[in-house]
Amino acid sequence: MRNIFTIILLILIFSCHNDLDQYPLDPDSVTEENVFSSASDAKGALAKLYSSLALTGQDGPAGQPDIANIDEGFSQYTRMLFNLNELTTDHAVCGWVDPGLADLHGMYWTSNNDFTEAMYNRLAQVISFCNSFISKCQNIDEPQIKTFIAEARFIRSFAYFNLIDLYGSVPLTTEVSTNLPSQATRQDLINFIETELLQIAGLDESLNIDEQQSNVLMDSGLNEYGRVDKTASLGLLSKLYLNYQVWTGIEAFDKCVVVSEKIINNSSYTINTNDANNNGTSYDELFLADNDTNGAQNEFIFTANFDGINSQTYGGSTFLVHASIGGNMPPDEFGVNGGWYGLRTTKNLVQKFPTNDINSLNTSLNGELSDWGLVGGATENGWIGPDMEMYEINEDFYQLYAYLEGNEAFKFRFNENWGFNYGANPDSNLIILGGQNIEISCSGLYLITLDLSESSYGLEKVNLSLDKRGMFYDCGQSIEIQDISSFNNGYAVTKFKNIDSNGNQGSDSTGNFVDIDLPLIRLAEIYLNYAEAILRGGGGDLNLATQKINELITRAYGNSLHNIGPNEMSLDFILDERSRELYWEGQRRTDLIRYNYFTSGNYIWPFKANVPQGGTSDAFRNLFPIPSSSISANPNLTQNEGY
Repeated sequence: MRNIFTIILLILIFSCHNDLDQYPLDPDSVTEENVFSSASDAKGALAKLYSSLALTGQDGPAGQPDIANIDEGFSQYTRMLFNLNELTTDHAVCGWVDPGLADLHGMYWTSNNDFTEAMYNRLAQVISFCNSFISKCQNIDEPQIKTFIAEARFIRSFAYFNLIDLYGSVPLTTEVSTNLPSQATRQDLINFIETELLQIAGLDESLNIDEQQSNVLMDSGLNEYGRVDKTASLGLLSKLYLNYQVWTGIEAFDKCVVVSEKIINNSSYTINTNDANNNGTSYDELFLADNDTNGAQNEFIFTANFDGINSQTYGGSTFLVHASIGGNMPPDEFGVNGGWYGLRTTKNLVQKFPTNDINSLNTSLNGELSDWGLVGGATENGWIGPDMEMYEINEDFYQLYAYLEGNEAFKFRFNENWGFNYGANPDSNLIILGGQNIEISCSGLYLITLDLSESSYGLEKVNLSLDKRGMFYDCGQSIEIQDISSFNNGYAVTKFKNIDSNGNQGSDSTGNFVDIDLPLIRLAEIYLNYAEAILRGGGGDLNLATQKINELITRAYGNSLHNIGPNEMSLDFILDERSRELYWEGQRRTDLIRYNYFTSGNYIWPFKANVPQGGTSDAFRNLFPIPSSSISANPNLTQNEGY
């Protein structure tokens, strides 16, 4: 697993047991005595805990899975998180016909759904691994073991956080046992997580520093990249307290404010502002192949790490990149060898991003209208004209922002005189008098350049979204979805690219596997948690919250012209801002439930509840079912209401 440990991954041995009543395959790769003979060896076993959120087995992308009875790539944690928390919402649709997949966006899943079962088993396995690790480490008397155990407790708490969010009440197990576990209440599970996170962060129940705590995480920023520190524990507490009311009926927004402020004011983490590829925004660096070194790593509080050579999986960022490519999209521009023709988004997400105003863009050129213009079927006035006049920027240098129609053409013309029209030279990329029509293959907004001093022209397709976080591919794609199975229905998302900041492909030269690390908690989310908790009555500093939200907006637009004031902060604004900032990062379903938008008619998106124009669903679908296989195997479990 990239950048977590320098030693080779060692594998824990687990006896047959039924933690959370699931059945991970027995890795049985090395002996228990070898794994836990020293802190150095235990560090390798700790790597298995981290990798359980990124990888799927013992043999690269497939071959020796940790979990049986499901395609190994399907069972990977972040892929399942996407399926359950993004594909069920307005953020994503998928055209594949795998059994149970369409059920997710259509909101008609059952307790036999393969994907809800895979996530339950994956998280249960993570807890099993953590319980075994913590137990075996008790026998090692070396100082760093306390930190290792604290990290294992964090990973276990993170797994339980997901289980509470997705399934509600599940068994609470802290030891390896062959006994069938009992089902804990959601409140008991939340209390357990809260206590664990406070202790490993070195805090007491009042959120003050507790000097008596000994098994604590390292201070902020002092651990290796990819391993957690005290800030990660505070970050997970921030998420827990933000959702506390939905899960328990008791408000904890004041606690969310306190722990979020601790991160904002005292942690080592910073919002990435390094525009390493010089494209006008530092947001996209968060999702490039070198996001462990390009500055993005300073924003990442907790990550699932991937490497195209050393930690291969058909889940993770490999899934997000390949599955998002299809239609006319060129895979090489995303650093991979092909697309899987699967994932797209609905118009609801696209329309959350304000579009570029063409008049404003042309004003920004700081030129004067000239007699040179564009004429042709691709232009707004067709071949008849009048021409779309260009702006003279310098002598013999002209530019214009314009929307051009695909599968059409245009030419440059002076003073609407066909005697002075310029088109393409078939033998070069230059223009010539009376040359060929300049073809436009894809509709969209373009910056068109005419350089008469060089007899050349330029066409640069411009993102329709003014907010540069809106990264979509619209060439050949319709914003409306008539048929989910057709890839050209819905815009494709281009947020994740297996390209580094210098434009180079990721480490796997075959283009099969991807290097992008995926943030599970990052500082931008904490800013949004803080603002929402304040607006929900948790106290705090609204001016500070506004300042932090404006940091995200400034990064998004590349300037501060769109920043807001405290009076413009509202809950719906923050929800939309969460959508713009965090889309496809596994947050959306949880957010919509907190706002009572997920199943209700308060917010509708295409094919919600399997209705083309969007519909409503039963409130019991705010939770997924306990898998029927687990119910059958363990009589102590009670199924969630409605299933």
